[in-house]
Amino acid sequence: MATLHFELVSPEKLVFSGEVEQVDVPGLEGDFGVLAGHAPYVSTLRPGILTVHATGGEQKIVVLGGFAEVSAQGLTVLAELAETLADLDRAIIAARISEMEERIAKTEPGSELDKLITRLDHFKTIDRHLTGTAMH
Repeated sequence: MATLHFELVSPEKLVFSGEVEQVDVPGLEGDFGVLAGHAPYVSTLRPGILTVHATGGEQKIVVLGGFAEVSAQGLTVLAELAETLADLDRAIIAARISEMEERIAKTEPGSELDKLITRLDHFKTIDRHLTGTAMH
């Protein structure tokens, strides 16, 4: 099977860089798969599980916000948060949810409150993914 170059970058680190067979991306308008030779495409990410298919098997990575770009050079994903399922600690997700709920309760209405609520929704979506079929 033909391969494509894939890079996944978060503000903290380069999460993945290498040749892969396919990447399934949680796009804002729906999940999409990218194979070698895919047409150029740009999409905003939604919180979810990105799946990398390589010759050694598949790897699931939690992504939160960002965007994906498919070009002649391959697929590049820039994510606000990206952690492999193996590295993700559910206790940290639960703590962040609690922390954001406390901040929301103390925040006055306005754009800052709107951002916090959106971020809380993203973390709750990830938590639902982790307790659902994504872990199987």
